[in-house]
Amino acid sequence: MANGQAQTLSTSNPQQPRKGRSQVVRSSLPYQILLYLNGWYFAFFFVCEILLFVFKGQTLPYASNVLAAEIILLFLLAIVEALRLFFGQKGNLTEQIVGVLVCVILSIPTVFGVLFYLLWQTYVLRVEIILTAIQLFFIGMEFILSIISIITFAKGSQ
Repeated sequence: MANGQAQTLSTSNPQQPRKGRSQVVRSSLPYQILLYLNGWYFAFFFVCEILLFVFKGQTLPYASNVLAAEIILLFLLAIVEALRLFFGQKGNLTEQIVGVLVCVILSIPTVFGVLFYLLWQTYVLRVEIILTAIQLFFIGMEFILSIISIITFAKGSQ
């Protein structure tokens, strides 16, 4: 308003809804949240396992090179898990079946790696049972949601 005169609103270019084909978002929010939380949890899992290896190395008798092999396996597991989470997140956000499928495939070595720390390592502490059970829960839920996402993306591309 200038000098008591009312300003008139221009209606020559109002915002109109887009005409044509609308796009439906098919990426899964629960799957994305689970992948995000699993990234943080796996970082916690990794740090806890390193600290537990320090504790076990100081207090428990290990055969030569066994402790080193178990630590190396933990680092390999971290690499595979990081790749798995990356491909899962990118595949879900871009609605690409290939990315989510790579995540599903990388779930197999990740499950075996976590099962190693639950069942087959030299000394398994109670806290490791809890940590690995939570990690296996994340992987299992992500597996289910990734299969649902793959089906959703496949139906959407038809």
